[in-house]
Amino acid sequence: MNNLFIYIHGKGGSAAEAEHYKTLFPNDTVIGFDYKSETPWDAQKEFSDYFDAVSVGFEKVYLIANSIGAYFSLCSLGEKKIVKAFFISPIVNMEKLICDMMMWANVTENELKEKKEILTEFGETLSWEYLEWVRNNPFQWNIPTDILYGEKDNLQGIDTVNAFADKFGAKVTVMKNGEHWFHTDEQMSFLDQWMQSRQ
Repeated sequence: MNNLFIYIHGKGGSAAEAEHYKTLFPNDTVIGFDYKSETPWDAQKEFSDYFDAVSVGFEKVYLIANSIGAYFSLCSLGEKKIVKAFFISPIVNMEKLICDMMMWANVTENELKEKKEILTEFGETLSWEYLEWVRNNPFQWNIPTDILYGEKDNLQGIDTVNAFADKFGAKVTVMKNGEHWFHTDEQMSFLDQWMQSRQ
């Protein structure tokens, strides 16, 4: 019986990215999750239902999650039978990211609370409902996790990632000069070697 690898893309990504990982695990089943959720509260049901549906019949299930896909997984899959999670450039502290974006956009908490939503110049919409939900719904995570982090990640600082790793017992690998989005030949080669060495 082969193993199942579920790939969860980041913002702007697609389930088709799972094709890349099929070459790394030729004897296993690799599928990409084409989710619709844009908020963690929607993800809780969609991710949980999807996992339950696709994992039937597999001896071991692994998770590969990218960026916000990792955050949605943290919010929704913590109780599932997952042997191991591979997080690539994960968002592990959404409150910190939202507060950072507020700072970048010169938006105060009072302004956001009053206006409910504010569209920033860098294309992200800040949401008071989202921030409140994140603060009121801390996740628990007991799944063995390896994290791949790019040294030049501009969304989540290494201190934030290390704090998550310390709290939940995850292992962090840092790629020198790596970015939040792993996409160049050099970055993908590093990612492939990391995944195969962490098996």
